[in-house]
Amino acid sequence: MGEELQTWILMVTARAPTNIAVIKYWGKRDEKLILPINDSISFTLDPDHLSATTTVAVSPSFTSDRMWLNGKVSLGGERYQNCLREIRSRGNDVVDEKNGIVIRKEDWQRLHLHIASYNNFPTAAGLASSAAGFACLVYGLAKLMDVKEKYQGELSAIARRGSGSACRSLYGGVVKWMMGKETDGSDSIAVQLATEKHWEELVILIAVVAYTFDAGPNAVMYAPNRKVAGRLLQRLLFYFPPDSSKTLSSYVIGDTSILGEIGVESMKDVESLTAPPELKSESSSSTFPGSIDYFICTRPGKGPILFRNEDQALLNPKTGFPL
Repeated sequence: MGEELQTWILMVTARAPTNIAVIKYWGKRDEKLILPINDSISFTLDPDHLSATTTVAVSPSFTSDRMWLNGKVSLGGERYQNCLREIRSRGNDVVDEKNGIVIRKEDWQRLHLHIASYNNFPTAAGLASSAAGFACLVYGLAKLMDVKEKYQGELSAIARRGSGSACRSLYGGVVKWMMGKETDGSDSIAVQLATEKHWEELVILIAVVAYTFDAGPNAVMYAPNRKVAGRLLQRLLFYFPPDSSKTLSSYVIGDTSILGEIGVESMKDVESLTAPPELKSESSSSTFPGSIDYFICTRPGKGPILFRNEDQALLNPKTGFPL
């Protein structure tokens, strides 16, 4: 890198989805390496509804690694440092001919990074925001540093060091996290079992009942098609109507087109819903207003992508600081 190029900034922006397990992992056999005691399987969720967007930038003018999460300064942590260390050690030569930037693989150990990440869904709501965040971080850094996998699933093993379930967010559709047998965790990786097109009609409904770091309180329901999903959502809205502080747009998020298919376009429509016809007695038509924070309508989605449009970056291309 020549002295005349000491003010350049090179950055990439990526998006990665979250995922929701249908077979969970129930503990770790190694806390430090985040190695599970069993395999797990998940659906990757539509990133248009639930995802993290992350911009990673490098410049010789940066004096330290810095990170911002949802607009606020983040101190990162040990797991964040683990991912950075693993990716940096695998960085390759990068040449940007258009801007005259040349980075040698050994430079990655001394160059500092600025990282900004934003979730399009609530953090700490039991929706695996850390899975989307760490998957996006690793994927974006790998693109920035031109990291090549030495074996299939290597990047997922690195993302696992940040958050166990993050390894499953490196792929779309249906994904399996293999517990592995090696003590170094090299074979504890994610593999794709089926693409998001495999169950194209599947609808996933999530009832968020409380803001929590544990996904346990959230109820997840799977409908084989939109017709069944509409009937299910209609019944859920009858039994669990929003409290008076909610609007329909904040109470049902994601693929809200299902609301129109069941004739619900306003809060008045929710209030006018009648008991499902299969109910036999008045006592079983009790409702529980305010018991649910909100509903998410989504579907299986694709894995991480790289944004080519600079307008989608979260960092200023001239300063390297949040926009």
